[in-house]
Amino acid sequence: MSGLKLAPVLIFVAIAGMFALSLKSGDPTRLPSTMIGKQAPTRDYPAVQGLVENQKPIPGFTHKDLAKCKVILVNFWASWCVACVTEHPNLVSLRNQGVPIYGVDYKDNASAARRFLGRLGNPYSRVGTDGNGRSAIEWGVYGMPESFIIDGSGKIIYKHVGPISRKDIETKIMPIIKKARAGKSS
Repeated sequence: MSGLKLAPVLIFVAIAGMFALSLKSGDPTRLPSTMIGKQAPTRDYPAVQGLVENQKPIPGFTHKDLAKCKVILVNFWASWCVACVTEHPNLVSLRNQGVPIYGVDYKDNASAARRFLGRLGNPYSRVGTDGNGRSAIEWGVYGMPESFIIDGSGKIIYKHVGPISRKDIETKIMPIIKKARAGKSS
């Protein structure tokens, strides 16, 4: 009789153990993307209202801007995103290495976005907004931050989930950008 009373506890422990193992396995940055190899979504990204650099407004961008014969990193971010703060110095480093970065400010208000970039620096040559989150859905974004490398024809060639680290820049981002700049993106 005591074995029957213990059975639910053992079943619970077994199921909890399976869940714990599944949470520890796998790499969350390797989420699949159906967008790899496809053109970036045909969306326009209006500029963040009032965002300026060197007394000039920082423009938003369109999907046509992503296909102007240069390799671009598109970064989805938000001022309320803690991981975006962690990633930010690495984006500044990428910009200093000559990588054009277009930012998409996700579900944010303009004043919060301006404060965020004013406090941490602006790594973006263009900053657009995605106020309702529709654009992020079209790109297949799971959460903030996420970045995409776009080849010179406007095609998505790489997706990075989560904050970009220095190691990611050295081992993933820059090798892919160099390869794409050489015309060898796949």
